[in-house]
Amino acid sequence: MADGANGGGTLRDWMEARLREQLAPERLDVIDESHLHAGHSGARPGGETHYRLDIVASAFAGKSRVERHRLVNALMEEAFKRGLHALALRARTPEEAA
Repeated sequence: MADGANGGGTLRDWMEARLREQLAPERLDVIDESHLHAGHSGARPGGETHYRLDIVASAFAGKSRVERHRLVNALMEEAFKRGLHALALRARTPEEAA
């Protein structure tokens, strides 16, 4: 998706901005792994369909793994509507990442 979820920039840029705005992470890696899925379901020319996120944020404190994933997926709802097909997540608190 060349125009990102908000009509400008790349989808990766939009995802990173959204996560930084909503979670204030201490660490955030947004990795486009679309090239690894070429020819698979959901893949398309141009990529931006399969991402891996590694997020370290205090916002995850007190939340289960499922709750953390639901939170991130809810924040990425617009990206899924615009072509994001798969999202691999590693969501940790700063204490867990230490």
